[in-house]
Amino acid sequence: MSRTTIGRKAFKGRGALSNPAGRFERQELEAVDDGWYVEEQPDSIATTLEPDRARAIISKNDSPDIPFEYSINPYRGCEHGCIYCYARPSHAYMGLSAGIDFETRLFYKADAGKVLEEELARPGYVCKPITLGANTDPYQPVEREMRVTREVLEVLARTRHPVSIISKSALILRDLDLLTDLARDGLVSVAISITTLSAETKRSLEPRTASPQARLRAVRELNAAGVPTGVMVAPVIPAITDHEMEPILEAATAAGARWAGYVLLRLPYEIKDLFRDWLTEHFPDRAAHVMSLIRDMRGGRDNDPRFGTRMRGTGPIAELLRNRFKIACRRLDLNSGSREVPQDTHLFRPPLREGSQLQLGL
Repeated sequence: MSRTTIGRKAFKGRGALSNPAGRFERQELEAVDDGWYVEEQPDSIATTLEPDRARAIISKNDSPDIPFEYSINPYRGCEHGCIYCYARPSHAYMGLSAGIDFETRLFYKADAGKVLEEELARPGYVCKPITLGANTDPYQPVEREMRVTREVLEVLARTRHPVSIISKSALILRDLDLLTDLARDGLVSVAISITTLSAETKRSLEPRTASPQARLRAVRELNAAGVPTGVMVAPVIPAITDHEMEPILEAATAAGARWAGYVLLRLPYEIKDLFRDWLTEHFPDRAAHVMSLIRDMRGGRDNDPRFGTRMRGTGPIAELLRNRFKIACRRLDLNSGSREVPQDTHLFRPPLREGSQLQLGL
């Protein structure tokens, strides 16, 4: 299979500037201007949706850097278009690009509720907390119409299954009824990701995400409704957003955040080249400096995939970030207790399997 590379160009509402071939493709075709007529490229690219008819919806994780074993991703690809998204390379498994394809060619879990119920009803299923949004955002714009995430939450609420959610969208407030229901039994926690407080930076870095103010409002309203909610300062990008770490934590505390975390920018596989293009387009004055700082925190490389260091980095600059975060959290009384991740599984009631009989409590 081969893919024609779209020339580097900023598309309206999109983060990536190109559509490079996936790392598993053997051939790549690049359009070249030979002086003959070339059809003008559009200024925007529409989103397409296709069903992903997987037989299972729960993924299992074995990374020691991730504090959960089970996760559900209602969508493949993400319309938010965050240029730094570590999930971009996963589109290569679909024969697609980590660039524009990842933002525009989306797949949704068809019959999500039914598939999830079948998994939860299996005799060998062991209830463990499930995380929504570990790979792509469960509340990206298409969720407003598709409602796949809500369908999943309805099943989890009905079976009293513990769940944690990671999102950077204010759309999560739509499901406040389900979240408050789960929160009454201590079965849910939410992490809202905030990368920057600058609307201008957000527009180029995360073009279709909610505004920073809308995310802070979500933190405030969730906590006010009794849904334990914290903030992830993620990713921290040196010389672009790192100076905002303390202001973000202060704003999050004012909004009622109960805990906070941070993750250093990661550039695995195709992301490093997409990010370089983005830097050259939006921050040409400091692009080389940013990459130099990243390499200083990644052992001289663009990316360090090792467990234990990939989330925070190494070296003096990474250590400075760690200390700044700790000092700010101590000053703001964040993380004074344990992070509120639901672990209680004794309320779980598996759905009845099709054809099974009700058990009488005799």
